[in-house]
Amino acid sequence: MIRILQSSWLTALVGCLLYLGTTLVLLRPNQFAALASGEPEVSAVDAPSWKFRNPEMDQWVAQMKAEKEALAVHEQQLNEWQARLDAERQEITTVTQTVAQLQAEFDRNVIRFSAQQTENAKRQAKLVAAMSPEGAAAMLKEMADDDVVRILFNMKTDVASQLLDTMSKLGKADAKRAAGLTERLHQVLPVSTNAVPTPP
Repeated sequence: MIRILQSSWLTALVGCLLYLGTTLVLLRPNQFAALASGEPEVSAVDAPSWKFRNPEMDQWVAQMKAEKEALAVHEQQLNEWQARLDAERQEITTVTQTVAQLQAEFDRNVIRFSAQQTENAKRQAKLVAAMSPEGAAAMLKEMADDDVVRILFNMKTDVASQLLDTMSKLGKADAKRAAGLTERLHQVLPVSTNAVPTPP
């Protein structure tokens, strides 16, 4: 029995059995399957770069896509606000131009008095009122409409009416002018009591 245990072939057999057992314990089952199929195992390091997947990279890409979508929505909102502001600015410009045109038209149609013009018109009204209606009408016929309106405005109503009646009897053109002067009397804006007199 001792000779059998000391024989070299038994030692070789035990060594082979120990090697096979150690190999079975250390090797994984998928490695056995790869060996059985005859295909070599491909590690992650040996795999092609386009097949490599990193979870952190996927998360970063998803975050970048979300931020890009948020920026696109924000840009669309900014464009809508800009369009709204442009429309409101255009509307304000249109209103401003309309107001300016109305103001210019109003200024053309309305006769305003300055403090100095008021004093002069009052003096002229007294002089004209003292004249005969025919003489006053003939004189007013030669004056500008704005000056005539200022004078008539500072006269008493009955005196102004008599002068306009006399003017209307001088001819068709004078009657038309008298009607226009009567209409313009409603558009006179006298100087404010707090206005500072303007120099002549």
